[in-house]
Amino acid sequence: MSLTLNGVLAGLVGVTAGCDLVSPFGAVMIGAICGIVMIFSVDFIDHVLKIDDPVGASSVHGVCGCLGTILTGLFATEEGLFYGGGYNFLLAQLFGTVVVGCWAAGMGYLIFKGLDKIHGLRVPNRIEEEGLDIYEHGESAYN
Repeated sequence: MSLTLNGVLAGLVGVTAGCDLVSPFGAVMIGAICGIVMIFSVDFIDHVLKIDDPVGASSVHGVCGCLGTILTGLFATEEGLFYGGGYNFLLAQLFGTVVVGCWAAGMGYLIFKGLDKIHGLRVPNRIEEEGLDIYEHGESAYN
């Protein structure tokens, strides 16, 4: 169920970048490609990179957002590669994706590193092992 709903979200996120530039067919293709890629992205992030992303937000928004932006360079009806527009628009989309990705990663690192130094990002090991639900809500989630 989770992958199905995330597949729908991934398609919507993917087509958002170029919704005003692509045909209905292009929108369906971008959505379908993003929905399929999201499944493999979730598996890659969870099992290969070993990053805890329980709801797949990195795959849906990060991977499929970037992919949809790049695919706009292929499916845009006026400047897209598949419509005879050449490589310029596709290269611009690739460049924009790299720049935004670097900016987001850099800013995320700076913000979280600053927060870690000022306040800390982790709870003590004992609290993590006992479960945050006890300390946050006064309830035990698992008995």
